[in-house]
This record gives sequence, C-alpha cells and structure tokens, in this order.
Amino acid sequence: MTESKTEPVPWDVAELLKSSQDACSKSYSPYSKFRVGAALLCEDGQIITGCNVENASYGLTICAERTAVVKAVSEGYKVFKAIAICTDVKDKFIAPCGACRQVLAEFGTDWYVYVAKPDLSYKKFTVGEFLPHSFKHEDLKMEKV
Repeated sequence: MTESKTEPVPWDVAELLKSSQDACSKSYSPYSKFRVGAALLCEDGQIITGCNVENASYGLTICAERTAVVKAVSEGYKVFKAIAICTDVKDKFIAPCGACRQVLAEFGTDWYVYVAKPDLSYKKFTVGEFLPHSFKHEDLKMEKV
C-alpha cells in the first residue's frame, strides 16, 4: 500500500507531516549534514516529535524515529497510529534505517509510516511493509530445544 501525494491532505496527516518537518529543522547533524525529523501520532492524538542527534563517536548517533519513540514511551505512550519522517532531501523519499524499522515494529506492524520530502509530498506505508519479517516479542515465547 503505497501512494504518492502532492494534493492537499487531511488535516491530521498534514499536521503530522508539518510536525515532522518542524522537527527536521531542529536536527543536530554537524557531521553528516543529513537532517531528519519525525512526528509520532499516538493513539489519543498526541504528536511526539524527534530529530536525529549526531555524535562525534558515530555509533552513538540517534535517529529521529527512535528519538520520537523513546520520548513517547517515556511519557507513557505505547500505541501509535502513524509516524511521519521528513528529511531535507528534495528529490527522493528517504526510508527509515533498519534499526528504526525494528524499533517501530516493536509497537506493531499495522500502523502507518509517511515518508516525506521538504515540499511535504509523501508516500504511505505500513511498518510491516518496511519490515515484513520483523523479530517480535512473540518470538521470544516460542518453544526452544
């Protein structure tokens, strides 16, 4: 289920996209210069944002999507409807990295991911489409030898 949109979008999606764009502007990315913002829509309509935060020790960099999820969980949210991810790359839709896909899948695979360009055109996916064979908490309960 993917679609590319350039026409006006429903207010809630438009607000989510704009929130991700605003979060992108707050990115701390002095090394890569690759700004990313995320806006996570919680079950009750609350929007939690995050941006990527780089570190001179590259492995300690935190992606925008994970920042938003960690902020949301730390505030008591664990059920999500959608996440919008915006970069400042104008000619390509940028998808979440593998680590972020796995973190998103921790909270289910049936909710939506909107990847957006700076002009707020977007493509819509489900988490499951991004990570169809994710490792889930149910896998930890499987019978072992």
